[in-house]
Amino acid sequence: MAKDGYEQFCPVAMAAEVLCTRWTIVLLREFMAGSTRFNALRRGVPRMSPALLSLRLKELEAAGVVSKSVGGRGASGSEYRLTDAGRELIPIIQAFGVWGQRWIDSDLSLSRLDAQLLMWDMRRNLDPDPLPPQRSVIRFVYPEVAAAHSQWWLIVEPGTDVDLCSVDPGHDLDLDVRSDLRTMTAIWMGRERVDTAVADGRLALDGDAGLRRSMQKWLGLSPFAKIALPERTGLPMER
Repeated sequence: MAKDGYEQFCPVAMAAEVLCTRWTIVLLREFMAGSTRFNALRRGVPRMSPALLSLRLKELEAAGVVSKSVGGRGASGSEYRLTDAGRELIPIIQAFGVWGQRWIDSDLSLSRLDAQLLMWDMRRNLDPDPLPPQRSVIRFVYPEVAAAHSQWWLIVEPGTDVDLCSVDPGHDLDLDVRSDLRTMTAIWMGRERVDTAVADGRLALDGDAGLRRSMQKWLGLSPFAKIALPERTGLPMER
């Protein structure tokens, strides 16, 4: 429990002491997305320090929300998984995302760009079914981003997990994708479409014709991209 608690017996207050500390809800989102190891969790919360991540994991373990199992490789083999209590939180985390997609202004969301998080989300949500039955190498280039995070490679091979590299893996490219980070994030969030961005000249695709045509399908998009937006005529946050 948080040291500075609400000092109320109300179950809402008690739950808030566990769940409403900084980064906790976002960390639970990573568990919901399937991450179980420390390094995978870190990639999903790249702005969270390792020390704070370790602390939050210990707190969630103490609260009975996650359990830790240590493999044969010591700390590097540790896995963290949601307990029954943790899995009961999944609909709550999903509801957070639905509410945020529907009610947070898209301009505000798109002012908080993060190439590393975007590409990590793409890696785990990519749909390989529309891709050819052999290895596909797709490079994403964000020219305005700092050099360390401006180029990313997705490597898709049948029967294996999609691989994400920030250093050239040395394979021939099948598709080269160039865009500003805001445009690609908007596409990922379901705010824009691939064909519209291409027509506007904000997205350039060079390579295999089949991969170009099917990008809207294999990209997968955010799990919240299909959430219907409400009618908000006259409200301050209207798009």
